[in-house]
Amino acid sequence: MPTARPGRRTPRGARGPRWRRVRAAAAASMIVPMLQALSGCGVLTETALVINVGYQSKTINTVNAGTLMRDRGAFESELDQLGKSTGRKYRVVWQDFSSGAPLTAQMIATHVDIGSMGDYPLLTNGSKTKKYDDAQTKLIAVTGYSLRGSLNQVVVPNGSAARTLADLVGKRLSTSLGSAGDGMISTALQRNGIDPHSVHTVNQDPSIGASAIDGGQVDALAQFVPWPQLVIFRNQGRLLYDGGDNNVPTFHGVVVRRQFADANRDVTNAFLRAMRTTTDYIVTHPLAAALRVSQLTGIEPEVVYLYNGPNGLVSFDMTLKDRFVKAAAAIQKFLVARGSVSKDFDVASFVDDGYLRQLFGDDYDRRRADVTNPSVLSGYDDLCRLPVTDPAQASELWAQGADGTAVAATPTCLLRRVAATAAVRTAYVPDTLTGTRLFANHAVWLADPDAPLTQRYKPFATGAGADAYRASHPTAAPLAYSAAVAQSRSPQ
Repeated sequence: MPTARPGRRTPRGARGPRWRRVRAAAAASMIVPMLQALSGCGVLTETALVINVGYQSKTINTVNAGTLMRDRGAFESELDQLGKSTGRKYRVVWQDFSSGAPLTAQMIATHVDIGSMGDYPLLTNGSKTKKYDDAQTKLIAVTGYSLRGSLNQVVVPNGSAARTLADLVGKRLSTSLGSAGDGMISTALQRNGIDPHSVHTVNQDPSIGASAIDGGQVDALAQFVPWPQLVIFRNQGRLLYDGGDNNVPTFHGVVVRRQFADANRDVTNAFLRAMRTTTDYIVTHPLAAALRVSQLTGIEPEVVYLYNGPNGLVSFDMTLKDRFVKAAAAIQKFLVARGSVSKDFDVASFVDDGYLRQLFGDDYDRRRADVTNPSVLSGYDDLCRLPVTDPAQASELWAQGADGTAVAATPTCLLRRVAATAAVRTAYVPDTLTGTRLFANHAVWLADPDAPLTQRYKPFATGAGADAYRASHPTAAPLAYSAAVAQSRSPQ
């Protein structure tokens, strides 16, 4: 017997083919005259094509294909323009999901036509939908990415004694099985010679896991953007491990049902045009975009801006880069072992950049080869009297009540600016070793007396990172953030 598909059910009380034909004929005899009458009165002239879009509102590096695109009406605007040439009506139905797994279930049931999710769920989506002709999907664009993989991180409660992943052995760790966060922690444990089964994994949605960390029900949380930094910003935990230390690119992307895309290529193109418009808006108006996403999602704007601002953890770029396809091969091995992806799933045939090539034309290959963050922090630091040019040093301060932010050439210069500001909303610095963007007041700080004056104070994402620096800079000494701010007042 054929495999039953989720979301497809046989009506109860069915009495056989003859009865169904009689019932259908009777229904038609009533409906057809009714439709004709409505049409004659001008009430019903045509049926709009419904496009079902699935997205994850709180996964803020997909807002250009979901939350912000919906809010700005970019897709609907493109469809209005398309309708002028096709004469058709279009209606978009937006469906919000907590993670990629339930979104994929709805694509299998053909209840979602276009969806966005993370790299691990994307491959699961492609493999699971492959079983059904009308549900098969293809990956057509990327929403945002981190070349290092810093969109996935592990946090522990502030009072935890854990300093490395090895300290999680025998502990309870919350993650969403099959998610990018799950893949990151499994890879990290294996890379560090730790048996993944020695850590007790608890399968929870991100919001539940964040609450569990705060309530002490679990010892660690491994999740995807923005949950780890949201926990940190709310003073509910601290960073234990940055997924970027795996040095594996992580990305989110857009999938579309092949059957829908083949029948409605113009609609799919309209979606990508709307996505491009929204992406450009985020890059050119990062602070305004962060404030609006915060209003729509309830996620604090400081957290949104950490990821989506200039030099942020997310690079917003739609192109399907070769690095992502190569990273997908490693992801596939993990998911095959988990039973989430079939061994014969072909990643190359799942990826289709034809729509993007049409969108960007001759400029596509250049864009695909470019791996620099299009949103760059720049300007002039009037306190240290230095240009802000180096992404590995560039820092930023957001003062209370300010319409914009102020830049600093280095983390040390940032501390001086914090000391000179009456009320600080938040401040951002790059990790000394990796360049990963951090909240300055949650970083681990060292004072290095051998460093140049404008680079005297060094921020790190984790204690382990600070220890690694001290191993080669023995004169560097740890100090609290407040002490670093106070000492920065004097350039000596």
